[in-house]
Amino acid sequence: MKYSAILFFLLTTLWGVSLAQPKNPVAWSFDHEKMDDGEFELHFTASIEKGWHLYSQKLPEGGPIATTFHFTGLPDGVEKIGEISASAQPVKVFDKAFNMELEYFSNSVTFTQIVRLSNDQTTSISGYIEYMSCDDESCTPPAETEFTFIVGNDKAQTASPESAAPIKTQLEEPVKNEQKKENGGLLFLLLAFVAGLAAVVTPCVFPMIPMTVSFFMRGSENRGKAIFTALFFGGSIVFIFALLGALFTFNVFGADVANVLSTHWLPNALFFILFVVFALSFFGLFELVLPGSLVNKTDAQADKGGLIGAFFMALTTVIVSFSCTGPFIGSLIISAVQEGGWMPLFGMTAFGLAFATPFTLLAFFPSALKKLPKSGGWLNEIKVVFAFVLTAFSLKFLNVVFLDFMGRDLFLAIWITLAILLGIYLLGKIRFSHDSEVSRIGVGRLFLVIASFTFAIYLFTGLLGAPLKAVSSLLPAQEIRMVASTSAPIAEHPTTLCGPAKYADKLHLPHGLTGYFELEQGLACAKEQNKPVFLVFKGHACANCKKMENTVWAEPEVLEKLRNDYIVIALYTDDRTPLPESEWKVSATNGKTLKTMGKVNLDLLISKYNINSIPYHVVIEPGGDEHVLEVTYNAEVFSRFLDEGLN
Repeated sequence: MKYSAILFFLLTTLWGVSLAQPKNPVAWSFDHEKMDDGEFELHFTASIEKGWHLYSQKLPEGGPIATTFHFTGLPDGVEKIGEISASAQPVKVFDKAFNMELEYFSNSVTFTQIVRLSNDQTTSISGYIEYMSCDDESCTPPAETEFTFIVGNDKAQTASPESAAPIKTQLEEPVKNEQKKENGGLLFLLLAFVAGLAAVVTPCVFPMIPMTVSFFMRGSENRGKAIFTALFFGGSIVFIFALLGALFTFNVFGADVANVLSTHWLPNALFFILFVVFALSFFGLFELVLPGSLVNKTDAQADKGGLIGAFFMALTTVIVSFSCTGPFIGSLIISAVQEGGWMPLFGMTAFGLAFATPFTLLAFFPSALKKLPKSGGWLNEIKVVFAFVLTAFSLKFLNVVFLDFMGRDLFLAIWITLAILLGIYLLGKIRFSHDSEVSRIGVGRLFLVIASFTFAIYLFTGLLGAPLKAVSSLLPAQEIRMVASTSAPIAEHPTTLCGPAKYADKLHLPHGLTGYFELEQGLACAKEQNKPVFLVFKGHACANCKKMENTVWAEPEVLEKLRNDYIVIALYTDDRTPLPESEWKVSATNGKTLKTMGKVNLDLLISKYNINSIPYHVVIEPGGDEHVLEVTYNAEVFSRFLDEGLN
């Protein structure tokens, strides 16, 4: 859900790059271990770059490429025992692009195959691994890596790195995609900071400010000492929250925690229950209170005074505030672990810094306490606003548990209802326990009422087919009808081809588009019609290619340009159609003879554009100038990219 989840949570609460580089995210290493009775364990270890995943061995038909181990003929006297096993359980997710449940591995996994030798001779066992990897934005085409094991009952040997060199569809060294998305990271940290400030005005925290500030001024005539103690108190709050973030940054809960939090039914069910419980408490059904013994123990330590007392006062503040800040922290942690890297630590530090700032500043200037609004009915109204927001946000977790069981329209209908009810509540027409009567509508309240009803209208447009890009990452997938093109013209969208397209009997373009699936034929037609070329490298088993077509290509302004202004050429990098011998190519990267359509197209992608991830888009002007675009799901950016070729 990324940090857009936090953005939605905060907004609804407060209104009441570099050149493309080839990617090799999976690096393979090989070793073996001698067992009893002439048996050996062959180990295939995949080291997977952070943020990427390797598909498992068993996938349904029609999905991406499964990891497959091919033994190119076992020597005499060598027998495989059982099936290949994996050292870890794969993560299971429901992939909306393929409409099926898929399994994959992250970080690292070791596959093991047991073989038995019937003689004492040293022998060589060779083959290759076929596999595919993806991240959230792109996929690598199917790749192959060769392996060779030298084994024998007389002397165990280790497979040499030279004999296990990958085929050149993979680069020899993994390229580390370590460049941070600076704008996204800064936005995430800003949202974390705003979340910390927003948490201060919750009913569990705001009333604690006078009590906490008075702790620093009590019994101390030394102004400097009081200020130092206040700074230590604020630093302790930051430290406590940062420590929580560090637990996720340094994988204390497991290296795959991001995938588990995002996709596994159990944590999503727990978050759903947590959000519903908090919402019911905020509505006034019951009071959510942490165990008194926990609070009393920390509070007793705070009474000791000094720096130790200041630290335990900070710990007490954090513990007591959790009754209101839990949803903030939960949403922030989920988004942070999905961002990866140091973001959990940085994000929780930013949250803690914002949370501690008001306490610390008021300790510096205690006279400012007199200007703060008094606790009262307005705090309860904030709780109820939180309750509506938490109820809406809980549906996101519930939909992960039951795999989009309610669908987009029902999801939107519930959100629209909640937004309208929130507006009616802010008008004073709905009252909960402890609510005061609304005698007048102030400017601030009126603004929130307008925002609530405006948001409801915005969501309603989603029922009419609008993409709702501002909250799309929180919603179930939008159903888009995919129309497969054929070699025959489509009545409502006449063909612009120069002639029948090769391979159109088995390959297709979405949304009724017509085009070519062989580079030379498409370029010849573009020259004949003096049109620019839209060249896309894609794959049958590429989920992100389907995502691109379902979202960006489906936008009317993009689809119109592709249909009317361009000659579309789609080159599949994973298609296994055999080519006639006259069309075989010699690889520009490893000198091997390429005999299938997919391998020829993949070799072109790597050798010409120095990249091996798809989808990949190129615009070729009639004069030969080329423009390339990194993967983006922003339709406006993509449309401007197409305009470059037309201008």
